[in-house]
Amino acid sequence: MSIESLDPDEVSAADILGSAIERREDPALVTGTGEYTDDLQFNNTAHMAVKRSQYGNARIESVDTSEAEEMPGVVGVYTHDDLWSDDTPGGGSFELPVGWLLPSLNNVSHPILVDDHARYQGDAIAVVIAENRYQAQDALDGIDVSYERQDAVTSPGEALEDGAPQLHDDAEGNVAFDWEIGDEEKTADAFDSAAHTVSTDIENQLLIANAMEPRAAVARYNSGTDELEVFMTSQNPHLHRLLMSGVIGQPEHKLRIKAPEVGGGFGSKIHHYADEALVAWCSKLLQRPVKWTATRSETYLTDAPGRGHETTAELAMDDTGRITGLRVDTKANLGAYLSTFAPAVPTYLYGTLLSGQYDIPAIYGHVTGAYTNVPPVDAYRGAGRPEASFLVERLMYLGAKEMGMDQAEFRRHNFVPNDKFPYETQVAVVYDSGDYEKPMDKALELVDYENFRQRQEEAREEGKYLGIGFSCYIEACGLAPSELAGQLGAQAGLWESSLVRFHPSGTVTAHCGTSGHGQGHETTYAQIVANELGVDYDDVEVVEGDTDEIPHGMGTYGSRSAAVGGSSLVMSARKLVDKAKEIAAHQLEADPDDIEFEAGEFQVAGAPDRSIGIQAVAQQAYLAHDIPEGMEPGLEATSFYDPDNFVFPFGTHVAIVEVDPESGEITFEKYAAVDDVGNQINPKIVEGQIHGGVAQGVGQAMYEGAEYDDNGTLMTGSMQDYAVPKAEHVPEMETESTVTPSPHNPLGVKGVGEAGTIAAPQAIVNAVADALEPFGVDGVEMPMSAENVWQAVQDNTAADGGAPTEESDPADDAADDGGDR
Repeated sequence: MSIESLDPDEVSAADILGSAIERREDPALVTGTGEYTDDLQFNNTAHMAVKRSQYGNARIESVDTSEAEEMPGVVGVYTHDDLWSDDTPGGGSFELPVGWLLPSLNNVSHPILVDDHARYQGDAIAVVIAENRYQAQDALDGIDVSYERQDAVTSPGEALEDGAPQLHDDAEGNVAFDWEIGDEEKTADAFDSAAHTVSTDIENQLLIANAMEPRAAVARYNSGTDELEVFMTSQNPHLHRLLMSGVIGQPEHKLRIKAPEVGGGFGSKIHHYADEALVAWCSKLLQRPVKWTATRSETYLTDAPGRGHETTAELAMDDTGRITGLRVDTKANLGAYLSTFAPAVPTYLYGTLLSGQYDIPAIYGHVTGAYTNVPPVDAYRGAGRPEASFLVERLMYLGAKEMGMDQAEFRRHNFVPNDKFPYETQVAVVYDSGDYEKPMDKALELVDYENFRQRQEEAREEGKYLGIGFSCYIEACGLAPSELAGQLGAQAGLWESSLVRFHPSGTVTAHCGTSGHGQGHETTYAQIVANELGVDYDDVEVVEGDTDEIPHGMGTYGSRSAAVGGSSLVMSARKLVDKAKEIAAHQLEADPDDIEFEAGEFQVAGAPDRSIGIQAVAQQAYLAHDIPEGMEPGLEATSFYDPDNFVFPFGTHVAIVEVDPESGEITFEKYAAVDDVGNQINPKIVEGQIHGGVAQGVGQAMYEGAEYDDNGTLMTGSMQDYAVPKAEHVPEMETESTVTPSPHNPLGVKGVGEAGTIAAPQAIVNAVADALEPFGVDGVEMPMSAENVWQAVQDNTAADGGAPTEESDPADDAADDGGDR
């Protein structure tokens, strides 16, 4: 089902919240009139290019910049030593900080320009500033770097082995941290007494974010006021302001960060990178604007990749198929240094979701973070939640097989019962609300599961291999509260701020500390505020992404915008209404307790003819001729909203595929997604987020994966080698939803930005495994390229003597053909 968009003029103010109105952002974006960072043009702008390490692991013996300095148009060339020179602006650390600390963390120095050791291909060694970007790029060839190449290691498992190349002197054995969650002894007892167990080894491969707009920054310094403006591709400008202030030594109150249009982020634009700090530092040094826009190949080398887990996972069950224990050991790839929030992703964002939708009485997770010769690894859409959900749902597939139970019924048998909510898991979180059977039931209807198995058997008789895969996922959004986050290691609060201001004319500006980059905040936030104030949707303007416009904010990531940012706007709007009610009571000569507010009108209870609209009240608030004695003029309100808990969206995704065992080709027959994201502010935007998320999940399942050779050289360094799915590769989706409101925020919302990416990979992998069950294939490693699928069939049929398993004798001939290759 596709949701039809509505014209805002066709929707009443009373119905604006929850309506699928058209996104107001889209006209500028689709007509090319939106302004991106690279579009900004300032007078006398110089351009920066970065000399990067060509090796994955190398000592830097010398850097000779003399030739580059003499090349046409070159303004300056700077290396690590120049950062500390008496002739350049100092006071900063010139090292990138870590924003999440763990008790066992072995933090290491991360200079913004390499001192004497490059630890991944792309590590920044020097920068060139020139009059235009082409001269800057050409001058990179004039920098002579003398390297002493060293052995590299890119796998976390190999990095943790004895004898592996050591990346840092102060991180023995390449261990970034050693972390655990759950009850090890209780879980061991569950396995000792289990009637059945299953186990699997899983590699959740490194993924490269492919935002439409590469990272970019333009900095402009005013020496007269000592003010520095940085326009950049940011998901959280205020956080970048705070971190950059310390890195380059610019006072925070004289540093402005602004995010113009940001062409997607997917997590990769949360983190603080060296490049943006260098642009800002160079602008201050040269006292002129400096601009840098990454090439696509640079983003592949330097943007923080995500995932990178190598895991052994085990499931214990009793003789009825009830899960009694879950045990996980994960080696997580952290890359060459710790990125901004990297320690949180494979620990608290991963380990706390290991219970999935299931009532599991004993869980133990152990995670070892490893330094490797790849770029610093951090959040990528979903960030920890996809890795946990994939692991759990692969175990559910194997557990059902072990028990001889139907895949859907095995899951249903182990769901958290409705009467157990709020549900406290064995891994430190409390699920706010849930009804897991509803999405499952609706998904089964969408794929006609009742008749699927018969169709599958009939297809096998004809030599066609259909498979169905389930993904009953859960995620945690809107990380909170700040006090708990601080106890877990966060070096920042997780609240959100907003300011809602009426203007004298009756229009409204809503400021929020989040920072949209494709989610539709200008639309959904205006819907929230219009609903609360009872004004026309078109009378509400939304402002975010600018540290001078919004004093404080925590940005956009982790599907927090609606649950935290939207809730902050609700609080500000309600405070504003409270003040307006006092003015209205004064104007109507009534007691404030007798004033009722509905649909933008204040009226005296029992006397509907005595009323005044909120926009008229706003005018009176600014005239200040007749307002309550002692009241300040104006009509605006500010809130800092700190949630009581996470919110926990959930759902069921089902994929039906056909697999050709002779070629390894996978084709989609159907993909159904039923998601419960709580109350929906705009169902059309929810649908779009699901579609986009599933597309990225398909990419991981079937096409994408960063691959490095033994020297730490990226082998998938362009779109020619790194297979981002095209439109033709993404299945048509049938989407439905259920609604289980969150009790923890005033909107009852839960978050949707990452749901599809979290849910899709395991649905597809399980479907392929189900299709290839006659060949003894329990699963195929991602990405499931045709070659990988074909090889899995070959490996298993060869082990079975070249024939399918007995369960599917009617397809012997087709299987034998595949086995003879």
